[in-house]
Amino acid sequence: MAFLVAAVILAGAIGLVNLMFTYGVVRRLREHTEILDRLAGPSGKIIIEPGQRVADVAAVTVDGDSIAIYGSDGPTLVGFFSPACQPCKAKLPGFVELARQHPGGRRRVLAVMVGGSDDEAEPFMADLGDAASVVRDDKDGPVPVAFGVQGFPAFALIGADGEVKASGSDLSALSSA
Repeated sequence: MAFLVAAVILAGAIGLVNLMFTYGVVRRLREHTEILDRLAGPSGKIIIEPGQRVADVAAVTVDGDSIAIYGSDGPTLVGFFSPACQPCKAKLPGFVELARQHPGGRRRVLAVMVGGSDDEAEPFMADLGDAASVVRDDKDGPVPVAFGVQGFPAFALIGADGEVKASGSDLSALSSA
C-alpha cells in the first residue's frame, strides 16, 4: 500500500513539474510574439499596401542597366530579399517561377537584394538568372524606402500607373491579382 501511495505522489509531482514547464514555454511564446509584432511595425504591414502609389525611383541593376520601377508598358512584379533571411530562401523558387510567367519578361520583373555581402547574395542572384532584373540596395536605400519595406521577403505587383495592385510577404497575394 505504501508503494501505491508513493507512486501516486511521484506521478503528481511529475505532472506538476510538467505543468510548470508548459506554463513557462507558453509565457515565452507570448513574449516572442510581442517582440515580433513590434519588429513588424505598428500595423504589421511588411510593404506598401494595395491602392497606394509607389514613388517613381530609378535604380541601377547589377548589370549596370538603369531601370524605372514602373512604366506604361505593363505591370511590374517586385520582390525584396535579404541574404540572411531563411523565408527568403524558401520563397525564392516560387518568385522565380512567377517571374518567368510574368508578362513583359525580365524588364517588368525587379528583384531587390537588400543588405549582405556580394558573396551572400550570389546564390540568390544565380537563382534569379534571366528571370528578373536584380538591384542591390541597402535597407535605407531609395528602392526599399519607396516601397516602405519593413521585413523580408516582401512582394508587390505595381500597375503601369505606379499603383500597388497587390502586396505582402506571401506570393499567393500576387497570384490572386
